[in-house]
Amino acid sequence: QVQLVESGGGLVQPGGSLRLSCAASGSIFLIYDMAWYRQPPGKQRELLATISSAGSATYADSAKGRFTISRDDPKKTVYLQMSSLNAEDTATYYCRFNIENSWRSAERRDYWGQGTQVTVSS
Repeated sequence: QVQLVESGGGLVQPGGSLRLSCAASGSIFLIYDMAWYRQPPGKQRELLATISSAGSATYADSAKGRFTISRDDPKKTVYLQMSSLNAEDTATYYCRFNIENSWRSAERRDYWGQGTQVTVSS
């Protein structure tokens, strides 16, 4: 059993910064890639950033230059540092981990957080 809990969302002024966190607990042997997604109201979910177990990061064009993804494996946590926020960043943000539950198996599966709301407004 694995649970991902997100935190750090809220209301922020345009141009401001925010850091999101997502921490995993439960039956975990290895965490492969971690990722952040977001879903604006009435729109499809989009991938923002990924980070591999080796620390290599990728970004969507909408996140490049403004957002930074990082991971802390002892804490089983991924972060998304966001800056220069604008109204178009308003969305529900989700984390996703790809996890191997036991060394006895090579099976991996995805786990999702519950989402945290980010609202950028004056």
